[in-house]
Amino acid sequence: MDMTVTAWEKNLTTTYGSDRAFYYKYTWKILTAILTLGGLAGNAVVLWLLGFRMRRNAFSVYILNLAGADFLILCCYIIYLLDSIFNLYFVKKVSSRFLPLVAMFAYISGMSILSAISTERCLSVLWPIWYRCHRPTHMSAIMCALLWALSLLLSILREYYCGLLDWGVHHAWCQVLDFINVAWLILLFVLLSGSSLVLMTRLLCGSQRVLPTRLYMTIMITVLVFLFCGLPFGFHWFLIVRFSNEYLALFHLSRTVVLLSCVNSCANPIIYFFVGSFRQRWQKQRHTLRLILQRALQDTPEVDEPTESHPE
Repeated sequence: MDMTVTAWEKNLTTTYGSDRAFYYKYTWKILTAILTLGGLAGNAVVLWLLGFRMRRNAFSVYILNLAGADFLILCCYIIYLLDSIFNLYFVKKVSSRFLPLVAMFAYISGMSILSAISTERCLSVLWPIWYRCHRPTHMSAIMCALLWALSLLLSILREYYCGLLDWGVHHAWCQVLDFINVAWLILLFVLLSGSSLVLMTRLLCGSQRVLPTRLYMTIMITVLVFLFCGLPFGFHWFLIVRFSNEYLALFHLSRTVVLLSCVNSCANPIIYFFVGSFRQRWQKQRHTLRLILQRALQDTPEVDEPTESHPE
């Protein structure tokens, strides 16, 4: 009798645990799908406005490329969801062979571009005269092209030598490429956090405090969201994945960092439009998305809001 009761309790516990895992799995899929679709729409609007509807400047070129990286990584997530929900052969083949490569490429590119934005903004605040006089005209476009190329090279080499695409495994070169990727991510993290800390210090402390602009607030909020939501994905990919599967299963770590990465990619368009529309008092002008995004990238201190007697 005792053996029967013990077996029944064990079966009930297993069933309850499996039900919890089932509900958690599909709740995660629903949340990820909602965030991914919303993020794709938001980043598509940013790409359309900055690419075809607005005149680009030094920082809007960076924002355009950052939106492209976010859009690309969200496309990877939506393909993964289609694979897990519908189990289509073509989608499974594409996701298993090329999805890790594209996702890694988009993540490294996004972090590199965000670090370039923060670093260049820091230089423009610390040495404004030197920055205006010596900065090349097409510096933003050249820097973005180099960062895209470097990210693609690092991603392809790692996928090739680590055998994730069934191209062969070279353990020695795999360790070297892992070390290079981790070192590059650490360098980007140091640049990102260091430049953001300097900007925040110049804003809040010191005798030569700078006046906050909408561009300044856009960059700072974007960096903070990435540090809290986007950075765990990189740590998980390059560091924690080396541990045992028991540690990965703890607290559903893989799904959590993917969900946080979706939040990071979806939050950027919301940040742009929130900063652009904050304290907006335009009386007789249409509050179009183009004007709101243009205000979010405004690099002049706020005085009075423009009206008909003070046109922009």
